[in-house]
Amino acid sequence: MTRRIYFLRHGKAAPRATWEGDDGLRPLTPAGEDLMRREAKGMRRLGLTPDVILTSPLVRALRTAEIVAEALGARDRLVEEARLARGFDARCLERIAAERPEAAELMVVGHEPEFSATIAELIGGGFVDMKKGGLARVDVGGPGLEDGVLAWLLTPSQLAGE
Repeated sequence: MTRRIYFLRHGKAAPRATWEGDDGLRPLTPAGEDLMRREAKGMRRLGLTPDVILTSPLVRALRTAEIVAEALGARDRLVEEARLARGFDARCLERIAAERPEAAELMVVGHEPEFSATIAELIGGGFVDMKKGGLARVDVGGPGLEDGVLAWLLTPSQLAGE
């Protein structure tokens, strides 16, 4: 079985350098929320239908996932996944995917540098640069996420149609 795994990096958040609170509570900026809404409409135009949307519980990722889930009519498929917050890698993704064998299309919403490194590992190497709000699709075969192929990597402006 081939699985489609969508990697969505959270939208533009309050700058880390000026944020004085807990980093996990750092929110999307108003402009980041607006752009993410436009991106989510682009995802709907692409016909994305993830079986489950797993999100880091960090506020900026959770809000990104909520915006996308609403636009895709998938609020009932949105699940917080603590393993996406810190230390996410291909082995972690393999365990997460194994827990959801019925999910042929899986969306994960999270952070850098973990997403770029995980995508590169799944596709056998190379350099991947996930922009804030960027979306990648990796097609994998087998239960162990073997033979990953980067189907596409879209920037926020491409998704938003700008």
